[in-house]
Amino acid sequence: MSTSTEPLSVDTARHTSMQPRYWHYWISLLLALALVPVLRFENLPLKFDWITLGVAYWILLAAQSIFAAVILCLIGLPSEQVIKPFLARYRANPLRIIPLLLFSAILVWSTGWLRALVLTVDAVAVLELVNPRKAIGLRHGAIAVLTPAAYLFFGFLMVLAYNNVIVSVRSNFATDPVLAAIDHWLLRGHSVSELTHWALQAFPLGFFKALEFIYFGMFLQIGATLIFLAHSDGRRRALQFVGTILVSYYLALIIFYIWPAQGPYTLCPAHFSRFPTSLQSYNIQATLIPHALALFHHARITRISTDYFIAFPCMHIVQPMIVLWFLRHWRRMVVALAVYDLFLIAAILLLEMHYVIDILVALPVAMVSILITGQRFSSKTAGIGPSCGATKLGRNDAARPHNADCKSGP
Repeated sequence: MSTSTEPLSVDTARHTSMQPRYWHYWISLLLALALVPVLRFENLPLKFDWITLGVAYWILLAAQSIFAAVILCLIGLPSEQVIKPFLARYRANPLRIIPLLLFSAILVWSTGWLRALVLTVDAVAVLELVNPRKAIGLRHGAIAVLTPAAYLFFGFLMVLAYNNVIVSVRSNFATDPVLAAIDHWLLRGHSVSELTHWALQAFPLGFFKALEFIYFGMFLQIGATLIFLAHSDGRRRALQFVGTILVSYYLALIIFYIWPAQGPYTLCPAHFSRFPTSLQSYNIQATLIPHALALFHHARITRISTDYFIAFPCMHIVQPMIVLWFLRHWRRMVVALAVYDLFLIAAILLLEMHYVIDILVALPVAMVSILITGQRFSSKTAGIGPSCGATKLGRNDAARPHNADCKSGP
């Protein structure tokens, strides 16, 4: 009996692994295998700036993403699942708040109120999950988050490496004039640079600092969604989300190779004389141009770091669209993020990071990525926390069966 069913199960597993929603694993594997030969062929280093990339991702982004995930839960989940249980635990044991207040006070004194707020919320969130009676569930929850987080980290490292490869063989400014001409038509004779110059005269410096906060805050959507999906739907759903993000980056690499462009600021002769030098985006833009030229002229670099050159398509729009799709069952989250994304579009344009056409092309890129990795996927979960299905997460659809992702296997 076992001999007759074993080939069937093997064939089924093979067929399942070749379904489109699993292609991102195969694409990532092929890109990883080709990475070393490609880097050697282009005389690019095989080293990454591990300290800069590791600290930015595993410490800074991780801490901010936990904070953002808590905000998403407060917005999107019923108070019966978030606020009331939390308050009930502290009412039952009021002394628990004393070490928390001391911890927060020390952080305010040593780091400032904003970082103290983020780290305090992170600490409370972690403590809420650390329950000795749920040690096994906590372990499953940690694995559910760390596995897709590691996949995203190493996938993005490959994107950074291949984006360097493309710039070394294709002029990064080759199609900027074409994209600017398309914008000229879309904006009826105007340009993103003109819009930025108008805003520089109309608004104070603090307005642009706020735009930067919104622009760089986009990355928190990715981390927060990963954490939320891992605890609500399990590891498989979080891996599917990460796979969709990576597929969108792989599509962006292909488009970037065909239409390399760096952004409207490269064509604006007055950009660096009029744009505020105190802005982080100024320093990024001023750094990317010489780095792109150095790569194209095959100047030797020591390691691959955070340089990201792709302007077309705008991944600052592609990724939030994917986030909205994966969080579509939580309407209040979607509404809040959609409002944020409207401000994000304004930040992208007024900081002169992208053309309008970059934003428009981002929409089909997000749709294709979702179709490849998520067309047939149906979320089965209903629970938050390590138990993966213990309680319903305030969905707008009906409750679903217990999530099989709590079991082993990607």
